[in-house]
Amino acid sequence: MRWLLRKGSWTLHFYSVVVPLYNEESVVEELYQRLRAELDKLKVQYEIVFVDDGSRDKTYAIIEKLQIGDSRLKLVKLRANFGQTGGLAAGIDHASGDVIITMDGDLQHAPEDIPTFIEKINEGYDIVSGWRKKRVDGLILRRIPSKLANKFMRYLSGIELHDFGTTFKAYKRDVIENIRLYGQFHRFVPVLCRAAMKVKIAEIPIKNIVRPVGQSNYGITRTFTVFFDLIRIKFLMSFFNQPLKLFGSIGMMLGGLGFLTLFYILVQRIIHGSTLAVLGSSIFLLAVFLIMSGLQFVLFGLLAELIVKLYYEGHKVRCYKVEKVVGEFPSPIYGTLG
Repeated sequence: MRWLLRKGSWTLHFYSVVVPLYNEESVVEELYQRLRAELDKLKVQYEIVFVDDGSRDKTYAIIEKLQIGDSRLKLVKLRANFGQTGGLAAGIDHASGDVIITMDGDLQHAPEDIPTFIEKINEGYDIVSGWRKKRVDGLILRRIPSKLANKFMRYLSGIELHDFGTTFKAYKRDVIENIRLYGQFHRFVPVLCRAAMKVKIAEIPIKNIVRPVGQSNYGITRTFTVFFDLIRIKFLMSFFNQPLKLFGSIGMMLGGLGFLTLFYILVQRIIHGSTLAVLGSSIFLLAVFLIMSGLQFVLFGLLAELIVKLYYEGHKVRCYKVEKVVGEFPSPIYGTLG
């Protein structure tokens, strides 16, 4: 459910701040207090959605105690650790606001930046993305791979964002609710949204803070994950709705080469009288291989088309499993706008 009130040029939104948490017992209470203080200061209607992504420490116990005294705090407890994308997807699905703000739960994102996101949303943007303009994390393992990935993503998507990777973003619900998150696609939501519809995207500088406690769950292996995600996102952007266009083109190319090879054998036979004993049997086998490979690619494309059809017509499967949800936000009561 969502609420929206307009009077003149003013727009009153209901905001949901979604935060996935994994083993953040040392910082979760401070995060909650800072979020409360900032959102209360803004005098907006809001809820905070904490998603416990299978934490093995006291994270959930702490936020459960916090929820007892705050009806604006909603808890979503997942049955296992489904990763950042799964945590964000669960939080977004259980959020009630017409504007959804997502952020990390390790205090590397400052709640004090939220007013700037809200200001841009109220200017009419559909997505507001954070930009870690002055990065403080490792040069070799984080900054250089991130810079290369962002440059490649700008080239593939045509979207001029400096920082695709940060979780700190704000979305209008009618935009984000059309995107199905899975894998590690939380980094590329603006790209997926732009591919599916026309959206206005803004980028704002945010603070990049050294993680105050503990160590990051990400290492150099994430670089390879991001690289494969870029390939996947490019395929989905260009060929998701028409996979036969890709596989059929490859199949036609291979099949065409195969028939050209057969034509060459035929010409050699007619004009020069050359037989396979002279030309070699390998050239004939190559022609057959190319034709059969081309046929297989076309059939694979048709099969992919059927899978896409089933995807759109069948039920949608979530990338997470919820154990329980605590705290339902009551309908807000709006005052009169001055």
